[in-house]
Amino acid sequence: MAIAEKMTTFMTQSSWIRRMFEEGLELKARFGEDNVFDFSLGNPNLPPPAGFHAAMKELVESDQRGVHGYMPNAGFEETRRAIASYLEETQDIHISWKQVVMACGAAGGLNVVFKTLLDPGDEVIIPTPFFAEYRFYVDNMGGVARFVPTRPDFSLDLEAIEAAVSGRTRAILVNSPNNPTGKIYDASSIGELAVLMERESGELNRDIYLVADEPYRDIVYDGREVPSILASYRNSITATSYSKSLSIPGERIGFIAVNPEASDAGLILDGIALATRILGFVNAPGLMQRVVARLQGTKVALDDYRRKRDLLCDGLQDIGYDVV
Repeated sequence: MAIAEKMTTFMTQSSWIRRMFEEGLELKARFGEDNVFDFSLGNPNLPPPAGFHAAMKELVESDQRGVHGYMPNAGFEETRRAIASYLEETQDIHISWKQVVMACGAAGGLNVVFKTLLDPGDEVIIPTPFFAEYRFYVDNMGGVARFVPTRPDFSLDLEAIEAAVSGRTRAILVNSPNNPTGKIYDASSIGELAVLMERESGELNRDIYLVADEPYRDIVYDGREVPSILASYRNSITATSYSKSLSIPGERIGFIAVNPEASDAGLILDGIALATRILGFVNAPGLMQRVVARLQGTKVALDDYRRKRDLLCDGLQDIGYDVV
């Protein structure tokens, strides 16, 4: 066979959502953009905020040296400082710019984090339902994904998580707001999870890390707040992207933040920087790093998303569905 057996298996397990997206592109080419409604990928259909184009124009037209050159694997200091400042402002935490590493989107960030944390056979607990690629990210680094159910309302089932913890557990991966359910794990459940993890870490004499995938953190409605993982648990690491908040998924730009109080935080950060390089990312896209440094706190207008959300939910309820 021309390719590895594992890759053959992965191809059969690969996300059908991605296949739907690609088929949707073919259908749009045949029947017209306005005649095909694509509900597959989280592929924003709003344009980026005006500030994005202004920042791009300013940078492209500038004569600043090094705009397109290499930088430290962890990213430009100015960008990391801007992000750390924004995290302190919005998540009630104290974090240095040195605890921030730029990443090729949240997907690249998670692969880098797992490369840093996992030894072969280490386990990552993942509540279901989950973003389909997680299983591959864990396997990429020799880890084992352990899936646990959530409750009927998609909230965390702490008893199921506790039952899944073993002597090989290295991390628990949470995604809030969740893809695909949209569930926001509230502060109470995150706090209880943190207590559980501290207890299990102590009993096993083994650090268990809470890894959060947060690309939808800024896409919330009705005054809802997303609790800060970094402020909730000492051994926490977040990976996020600007794909949704700035509507730029194709630009592959995001960051990793490591709780400064995490065990061996400095060593983890060094490992993340090295993993960024040796996994072939080398560094996050340089131009995009400089763009997002100028756009902290900027996000797409949510009114259009909210209107579409209300239209869909009202329609589903009208035909008898319960909407969580």
